[in-house]
Amino acid sequence: MPPEEKLSAKVSNAASDMASDIGSFIRSQRELAQVSVRQLAEKSGVSNPYLSQVERGLRKPSADVLNQIAKALRVSAEVLYVRAGILEPSDKSQVRDAIITDSAITERQKQILLDIYVSFAQQSESIDQDEAIDQECPTESDSNE
Repeated sequence: MPPEEKLSAKVSNAASDMASDIGSFIRSQRELAQVSVRQLAEKSGVSNPYLSQVERGLRKPSADVLNQIAKALRVSAEVLYVRAGILEPSDKSQVRDAIITDSAITERQKQILLDIYVSFAQQSESIDQDEAIDQECPTESDSNE
């Protein structure tokens, strides 16, 4: 098999694996929500046969379809985008992951909490950097003591 065909086969297999991964993830989220395929199809505005094919890994849904499914399941669209390979995963954070996967709050509430969390994390990082700089560069008053 020529190298081009090997590469093409690998890419095709990777795309198939990714479609299967997002499909199985959607299925597990649907089952956790105790919703049938038909109910999820109705809530998301995605056809029942198409959703079934997505769950079985036969189709790779677009970002728009993932967004509709995310809203219907009350999960973060970002999580589905990462699972589908549309977005790169961001830095791991247990707090961030807990907020994203919490089904007790709305998407808007999740986004607000994430914005606040990121703001606090950046503020803490800035303070840590300032303290590190202060330790590396003693001031004139420090050297007189």
